[in-house]
Amino acid sequence: MNPDADTLWRAPRWALAVLLAVLGMLGPFSIDTYLPAFSGIARSLGATPVEMQQTLSAYLFGFAFMNLFHGALSDSIGRRPVVLWGIAAFTLASAGCALSHSIGQLVFFRALQGLSTGAGIVVSRAVIRDMFPPAQAQKVMSQVTIYFGVAPAIAPIIGGWLFVHTGWHSIFWFLTGVGVLLWAANFRLLPETLHVSQRQPFNVPHLLRGYWQLGSNPRFLLLALASGVPFNGMFLYVLAAPAFLGDHLGLAPTQFFWFFVLTISGIMLGAWVSGRMAGKIAPKRQIRHGFVIMLSVSLLNLAANLLFKAHAGWSLLPVAVFAFGWALMVPVVTLLVLDLHPERRGMASSLQAFIGSTANGLVAGVIAPLIMHSTVLLALASLLMMCIGLVAWVVLHTRWPEIGRAVEG
Repeated sequence: MNPDADTLWRAPRWALAVLLAVLGMLGPFSIDTYLPAFSGIARSLGATPVEMQQTLSAYLFGFAFMNLFHGALSDSIGRRPVVLWGIAAFTLASAGCALSHSIGQLVFFRALQGLSTGAGIVVSRAVIRDMFPPAQAQKVMSQVTIYFGVAPAIAPIIGGWLFVHTGWHSIFWFLTGVGVLLWAANFRLLPETLHVSQRQPFNVPHLLRGYWQLGSNPRFLLLALASGVPFNGMFLYVLAAPAFLGDHLGLAPTQFFWFFVLTISGIMLGAWVSGRMAGKIAPKRQIRHGFVIMLSVSLLNLAANLLFKAHAGWSLLPVAVFAFGWALMVPVVTLLVLDLHPERRGMASSLQAFIGSTANGLVAGVIAPLIMHSTVLLALASLLMMCIGLVAWVVLHTRWPEIGRAVEG
């Protein structure tokens, strides 16, 4: 924690949470805004459904790769420069997407978007832990998740409206405008939260030693798997939204927002409950509650899809409940990750995000295209993703039962 934290931000705590949430919303906005326009973009560019899916996987793999460096850079040169350069690159890449005239160009600029958007998500986590002790950090992390949830809820509404009324190019021009506004807001408001005494040298040997220290730590890897992989149980449905919502449930592009509103409501409610629990119950109990909820609803979702034909009247609810369980436990797991090596919080946030986003990229580029034709396979894959995280947590809990046991005030 920065010893000068009290002097860096004198506004209310929720105001910093809003700024960091808005910073982190670039990622979901980059995905959810253009999903309603998938079919229109494909027709306009002469692209196949598989090629369109690559616009998602290119973004996610670019996001995963650059996540290895955002945090390490922020540990060296500071949080603020990494954020500002990341937003600037995102803004230029969004303009490139808007000007694309072929699927190859769109995939290229989507990859550039992915390379840049991780700066906000990765660095914002480190900023929170720079500024607050554990229990307060969990509350702020939960607040960030709540405010952050507003973005993907409204993104498909905006994207669907822009697509219907002004064409798909306008979606990326809209993202360009969002980038400009976010850069100006963070240039004016975001403080530098990394204390000079906590800066790490940025050179290749030091970087490799840091990644080896984290990557060879089984506790870190298990925590990263426990938080990152279950997310794909929910994210799989987001990636398959054009097929799941349009083909299976028969919803029009302008109706996609119902799925996102319900899912993000689950995330926001789970994050709110997580914040209320901060400092009151042991972190490991909160994590257990989250996994119990995700496992129960995943089994029910699979059974329902085996027995009944998917229908919009019930098929959206299991994803929302799953999102609630994930949001209940993920702020706690994230803080446990960051506190394993306090001197390398930026790098830990980077590597955690890399593991999660690599899984996201594999799901987007390989798994989703193979199973999105079947709601039963979607439900089964969602259950399996959650089980990977559950097994990781059970192994961690068995080998290191002291992790997450204390209630930190």
